[in-house]
Amino acid sequence: MKSEFMVAITQLSAEKNLRREVVLSAVESALVSAYRRDSFAPNQNLAVKINPSTGGVKVYVKKTVAEKIADSVNEITLTEAHKIDKNAKIGDTLTLEATPPNAGRIAAQTARQVILQRLHEAEHHAIYEEFTGREGDVVTGTIRRITPDHIFIDLGKAEAILPPAEQIHNERYRVGQRLKLYLMGVTKAAKGPQIAVSRSHRELLRKLLELEVPEVHSGAVELKALAREPGYRSKIAVAARQDGIDPVGCCVGLRGIRIQNIVNELNGEKIDIIQWVNEPKVLIANALSPAQVTSVELNEAESTAIVAVPDKQLSLAIGKEGQNARLAAKLTGWRIDIKSASVVEAAKAAIAAKEAEAKAEVEAPAVELAAELPSEEEPAPAEEAAPLPITDFKLVLTSQIKEAQETGAPSIRFAEDILPSKAAAAKKKAGKVKKEADLKAKGLKPKKSRAKQPYYPEEEDEIAE
Repeated sequence: MKSEFMVAITQLSAEKNLRREVVLSAVESALVSAYRRDSFAPNQNLAVKINPSTGGVKVYVKKTVAEKIADSVNEITLTEAHKIDKNAKIGDTLTLEATPPNAGRIAAQTARQVILQRLHEAEHHAIYEEFTGREGDVVTGTIRRITPDHIFIDLGKAEAILPPAEQIHNERYRVGQRLKLYLMGVTKAAKGPQIAVSRSHRELLRKLLELEVPEVHSGAVELKALAREPGYRSKIAVAARQDGIDPVGCCVGLRGIRIQNIVNELNGEKIDIIQWVNEPKVLIANALSPAQVTSVELNEAESTAIVAVPDKQLSLAIGKEGQNARLAAKLTGWRIDIKSASVVEAAKAAIAAKEAEAKAEVEAPAVELAAELPSEEEPAPAEEAAPLPITDFKLVLTSQIKEAQETGAPSIRFAEDILPSKAAAAKKKAGKVKKEADLKAKGLKPKKSRAKQPYYPEEEDEIAE
């Protein structure tokens, strides 16, 4: 009977995946409850020990040595204590064997319930201890059932929960499907430990690379940065820690077999792997691959970068709904503004034109001032004489004719030498126009000159007659 008892303990420990000592401790605790209910007082201090070799059960009662007995259940006199142990003193605790011949039916049923309860508690504690140390690792599980709220994953020893927030939206799940998941954390609950897993966590990609690429696992290749949009696209920047290693080639693998395994595990999610460079301009240009970058201008104060790409590759650099530019910004840590090369050149030309115009405005006042000042070498032009009146004009003409007759010079002169100059006429006309404008500004009308009457010689003949 005793050997059968130990066989049952061994089978139970194997089924529950618990150590044999844990199962024995749970059975001992259950027997204490059963014996206290059947054969001893409820408040009596009991202890049960099971021999792991033979399976024998012994019950012990603990009593305190007292001078005067106040509680006969838990206390013993010094005289009785000396019969058991000659060195006993007042205040010592003695352990007395008090194994009953058998336990009743009710006690056995109580023991069964307590054993099951203690085994559940031990199992939950073992699961909690195991998965608490594995937070941040990748676990493999099978979908057990799907509900509107959660997806329950069977991890073998435990059951995990995949909440909607950690699912990939364009991924379809079915019962029995095997998945690799990222273990986020373990919490204690009334029904046992709650294990939360994720499919959309960005660290899942890092752990999958460590599983597939030995160089990443050993540390020869380091993952410097990682940006992911679950289910659609990811970008990874890698760097080599040892000379002679191609970090991108190690991650891609021969004919792309390594990266293809990860893509298949993530149901077709595209993965771009670039080489990490400490130079921000080169890193930003690499991050925008597969698009080609013409130039990169950095503003370190605002952590922004203006990137110029060929006109035909503008949509490729931005990506679908800006996905490529977003991932590049997350990967590099810079705010990226992508523009076509023609727009950048036009902006540069406009800036150059504004600078030239501003420079010309600064230099213009000095040139005008120099033009207004009279030159020392060239004398200022003499002011033109005002036009002479008609009477004075006749006198001048008469004097000039007499002078020509006396000297014998020809009396014919050019009209330009006699008539007023054109500049004087223009100045007179401008003065007349200004005068009319002043009168109009004051609200007055300029006087109209009388029109000259036409001359008809026939009328004079008629009048003479």
